[in-house]
Amino acid sequence: MMCIRPIATDDLAALMQLAAKTGIGLTTLPNNEKLLEARIAASVASFSGDAEPAEQIYMFVLEDLAQHKIVGTCAVAAAVGLREPWYSYRVGQVVHASKELGIFTQTPTLFLSNDHTGHSELCSLFLDPEYRVGKNGALLSKCRFLFIAQFRALFSQKIIAELRGVSDEKGASPFWESLGRHFFSMEFSQADYLTGIGQKSFVAELMPKHPLYSSFLTPEAQAVIGKTHEATLPARSMLESEGFRYEGHVDIFDAGPTVECNVDDVRAVAQSFAVTVAAFDNAPESASAPTRYIVANTKKIDFRACVFASSLTPQQIKEQAVIPLNTDILKALGLVAGDQARIVALSARA
Repeated sequence: MMCIRPIATDDLAALMQLAAKTGIGLTTLPNNEKLLEARIAASVASFSGDAEPAEQIYMFVLEDLAQHKIVGTCAVAAAVGLREPWYSYRVGQVVHASKELGIFTQTPTLFLSNDHTGHSELCSLFLDPEYRVGKNGALLSKCRFLFIAQFRALFSQKIIAELRGVSDEKGASPFWESLGRHFFSMEFSQADYLTGIGQKSFVAELMPKHPLYSSFLTPEAQAVIGKTHEATLPARSMLESEGFRYEGHVDIFDAGPTVECNVDDVRAVAQSFAVTVAAFDNAPESASAPTRYIVANTKKIDFRACVFASSLTPQQIKEQAVIPLNTDILKALGLVAGDQARIVALSARA
């Protein structure tokens, strides 16, 4: 059985093993033991209510309970940019016109901005390639929405997710080669890594402050602005099914898109609801059960979430306000019959 839980201090070795598999582009999960240890500590403090608002980050792990193995991780930051500036490019345009000369041109531009300051952020999503089967990816990504819905006051009005931009098999970014390299005497991978470990001051020191005309970039660089890396397309599709949209902000290094949504409009937040759990004896899960759900307990420090299948529709469950769960699932969630839980259909199509 697969189960989501908050990350713990003794998960550092497992997290390091996952970070070693991420490659270039996942800046919020750098392969740096000291930094990851600090991130775990910040998460533990956040769950216990001891972290300052600017430091609050809630990290989760996906555990294969049968193998006692950590196979994935994800996180949600309560508010970005409150301690260090949060940079992105806002894609816009400048119009040059002369009525006398009969000239009218629209030039795409990139404005360095801090527009997302204070917003919550989905980050650090990574699933071991061996476990990218079934509903593991959906559980790992969407469990955060149940936590947000249950503890809504901890998070901002808007939530964002930065998606990996286009790069080749060697990690080279056409956007970086055309723009960033002119201002930073380093490789894209190094700049990406430095921002991931919190050394962001060089961005403000070296990046041009004035709007950039993207038409001055190479055609290859222009073509990838707002485009998502092929390996990240499934994650983008999943977020878009939850209501996230690209609204013209891109990463300053690889021009990957930032997708965003009002928290209360996220499908899994808005459609989740509380139920009372009931127990039934262990039995094979019905292959004909039409709807899969994510179910989570309502605890903060001991948050748990799993996937289960039911022949009941969301409306039927809501009307009866009770959901029968296999005793193995109840055990994984730390619940007994009569306890409260929060559920939501796994898919937006339910």
